[in-house]
Amino acid sequence: MRVVGLTEFGGPEVLGVHEVPERHPGPGEVRVRVRAAAVNPTDTAGRAGWFPDRYRDVEPPYVPGMDAAGVIDEIGEGTDTDLRVGDAVMAIVIPSGAHGAYSESIVLPAASVTHAPAGTGHDAASTLPMNGLTARLALDRLALPPGALLAVTGAAGTLGGYVVQLAEADGLRVIADAKDSDRDLVASLGADEIVERGDDVATRIREVAPGGVDGVVDAAVLNDAVEAAVRDGGGIATVRGFTAEAERGIRYHAVLVRDYWLEKGKLDRLRQQVEEGALTLRVADTYPIEEGAEAHRRLEAGGTRGRLVIRF
Repeated sequence: MRVVGLTEFGGPEVLGVHEVPERHPGPGEVRVRVRAAAVNPTDTAGRAGWFPDRYRDVEPPYVPGMDAAGVIDEIGEGTDTDLRVGDAVMAIVIPSGAHGAYSESIVLPAASVTHAPAGTGHDAASTLPMNGLTARLALDRLALPPGALLAVTGAAGTLGGYVVQLAEADGLRVIADAKDSDRDLVASLGADEIVERGDDVATRIREVAPGGVDGVVDAAVLNDAVEAAVRDGGGIATVRGFTAEAERGIRYHAVLVRDYWLEKGKLDRLRQQVEEGALTLRVADTYPIEEGAEAHRRLEAGGTRGRLVIRF
């Protein structure tokens, strides 16, 4: 079967189409015939060599991709699942070696796969699992009660947008950042207040909330630059593993989606929220597998709103 992968780390040009052996599911597993795989910043970071341990002691090609959507075509013997062959599904993937979502088919734990939202195509469904679960995990780690005040950086991006919408569904009040051209988009996601984005966003958040916010989800990866926006005893959820010894009783929560990759119930709840209209799926563009490098190049250029998707 064909995959989009790399044999050495580097720029987008190292990505190419490779042949790898077909795999079949065992007990507790299903196989997905992948139709679409979303392209995420984590994928480009892995391709550039940020996570060498992920590929230690495994043979190339190394295949990125954490989001897959497609159709169930095999179910492992004795697997307890509500999925059936032919079902349209979406899945979260934790890449390791040649095991990544940029594949014509992939074998996964049944707990990582659920039905795709009704009325959506494979492209849109592929944009939800990893970013949606990361957003859900960040909010769960902060554990803010309804009515609490949350700030979200990177709100116009896919992850930040999901955080804004899930926070609204949770009954939180949201201050989000945006540049002028993204204000209408961020407002449509449900933000209560919008401030100009930038490295000094904490100052602008304090102008809106002088007492500080109860928590921040830092999708823009500003790290400790957002700390000044948080009230004493508040929390900050970070998405690239950043943590620090904060003052004023503030606590950092390093959010790693691996903690939720077998939480099928949470993934399925995201599906339901799409169907209910609480979550919006955004596809920026699609690419054939031969143009995986171009998808990475475009993402790294910045400014993409919605996810780029590789089609199989």
